[in-house]
Amino acid sequence: MSNNSGANGYNDSNRAFLQAFMARSTMTFEEARSVLAAIFSVHEGQPVSPDDVSQEDLDSYINAANAAISPFDLEIRSTLRQLQIDHHINETTQAERVYALVNTTSDALMQLATTYSADEIAFIKRVLDAIFDTYNTRRCEAMVVSGIQAMQLAKASSDSSRRESQAATQQVQGGAAQSLTMSQAETVLKQLVEEGWLEKSRKGYYSLSPRGLMELRGWLIATYNENDEGRRVDKIKFCAACKDIITVGQRCGNRDCSGRLHDMCTHNFFRMRQAEQCPVCKAPWPGDKFVGERAITNTEASMQGRRRSTNTERESGAGSSTQVASQVTNRDNESD
Repeated sequence: MSNNSGANGYNDSNRAFLQAFMARSTMTFEEARSVLAAIFSVHEGQPVSPDDVSQEDLDSYINAANAAISPFDLEIRSTLRQLQIDHHINETTQAERVYALVNTTSDALMQLATTYSADEIAFIKRVLDAIFDTYNTRRCEAMVVSGIQAMQLAKASSDSSRRESQAATQQVQGGAAQSLTMSQAETVLKQLVEEGWLEKSRKGYYSLSPRGLMELRGWLIATYNENDEGRRVDKIKFCAACKDIITVGQRCGNRDCSGRLHDMCTHNFFRMRQAEQCPVCKAPWPGDKFVGERAITNTEASMQGRRRSTNTERESGAGSSTQVASQVTNRDNESD
């Protein structure tokens, strides 16, 4: 399939593609093939199958779109979806590339003010604080929140949870944040999932989506990576192989080491090496120390196996994984 922008430059086919992209905010290659096939069918006056649309076709339309929208500080970017791969899954499994329309300059959270109220934005910031701060500790880099934990954040705390988030919230609303009702919080979470900002796992955990990671990359680093009383604290870490932010994958067994790898990157990274060693500290790579939701389930299994407490069973009404994450977080805060 030829590049429909051709020598004459940007045309109606390119405009149709950009309009379709803006209506969705994110696309995968398979989704884009269907969109482009429909556009090609109209442009060429005959049916075009999605199977006839190539990666080169998509790349050319993205390049043309980026040239058109760059003056407006917009860009279509892409990243690989962070797959959670278990040992029994075929190593040839390919990660899906996700394309997203992102703002390249302004605070993406501030953009949400056009869609969400000031109190809703404050709630969103509390959810992000929980994901990247509260439930992202040395012992347990979960970087997810359960539905129950998210609902608990509907109430605005009188204490400041994070410096930047609180300051930015007050800039938007000009005062202290007000609480949301449970119903309002649930509606906001549902909207964030539908709009592609958050993802919800089969076990009910919320995490930042590929779109969110791309759009909020600068804000996340500025907000959660900082010097704390002269000590560097990096809550946002990066895969040593692909250099993208990692919220799902594996970590070094040394808690003070920054070595992290996506599951998809692990196989390729170690394939040409004689030994599976941490890319940072060179210690043996454990393969069973996780980043993401598995950090909770792995810890939960360990705690249950040791029968550390009967209180967890008595109070399991809120969900054992939620309690484990809270216990690990509390223990980590005490040790710090």
